[in-house]
Amino acid sequence: MEKKVLVLAEIREGEIRNVSFEAIAAAKKVANGGEVVGLLLGERVSHLTKELIQHGADRVITVEDRNLNVYTTDAYLQAIIQVIDYEKPEGFILGHTAIGKDVSPRIAAKLKTGLISDAVSVEVVGEEVLFTRPIYSGKAFEKKIVQEGIVFATIRPNNIQPLDKEPSRTGHVTSIAVDIKDLRTIVKDIVRKTTSGIDLSEAKVIVSGGRGVKNAEGFKPLQELANVLGGAVGASRGACDADYCDYSMQIGQTGKVVTPDLYIACGISGAIQHVAGMSNSKVIIAINKDPEAPIFSIADYGIVGDLFEVVPMLTEEIKNLKVTN
Repeated sequence: MEKKVLVLAEIREGEIRNVSFEAIAAAKKVANGGEVVGLLLGERVSHLTKELIQHGADRVITVEDRNLNVYTTDAYLQAIIQVIDYEKPEGFILGHTAIGKDVSPRIAAKLKTGLISDAVSVEVVGEEVLFTRPIYSGKAFEKKIVQEGIVFATIRPNNIQPLDKEPSRTGHVTSIAVDIKDLRTIVKDIVRKTTSGIDLSEAKVIVSGGRGVKNAEGFKPLQELANVLGGAVGASRGACDADYCDYSMQIGQTGKVVTPDLYIACGISGAIQHVAGMSNSKVIIAINKDPEAPIFSIADYGIVGDLFEVVPMLTEEIKNLKVTN
């Protein structure tokens, strides 16, 4: 059955996040030939509508309000609920990001409906849409089908292939006014703690360090390797707890969950809490002096050696390959 599916597009530093295009691709399957409607929230967002349409949205709704200039739970919740009441979609898809994880349970509570969170794949099986999501810290997977009510789900970044961009694609754009009031939170200033311009949750390549980096300076060769590969730098909980780096870099059960094409673990033993945040990476390379380190049991490739010798060698070799090509 054809459905109208709403997709929340996230904006970061004036650009639409890639996970929003992945959400559109997922919504296309849920819609089953129906309409996919992009939703843009912000103070000035109308210039971004074309990009959503080029990536597969059939129509785009903009909600421009100064209270939506930066994310707050109250403002986004009020705006989204009013749009849902107005559009009455049969499905709603958004990214399993910091924003998605915060606002989606509240939306589900308001709508008195279920929520499939952190889906890593969406498949069409006959007339049903099958969502797959990890459970038990990624050690198992469960499959879910929504049998009644709105199809409401968040999708894990970097797992669903976005649709090819079609520059010639066109679609209708609608502006909706909402009434946002009684806000309990107002953001006055934003202080960002990031290691590079690449978001860890969407990075295709991640180079991570653990306690084996020994100190904050130990992350420098990892950053150099990440720069050469066009990736981002992450860390284990142990490295963050030891003050080698900021907690914004933490990957694991209590940090960010990532699924890059390539994950290079440097000086990371492989505690289950860390593995829960990166075990679904497509290719895992482990570099560790201890040949018995648990990380080797999940690695596709392992290098037993000192990271301070191996990482610079890898960096130089990749640089040479780039020059040769």
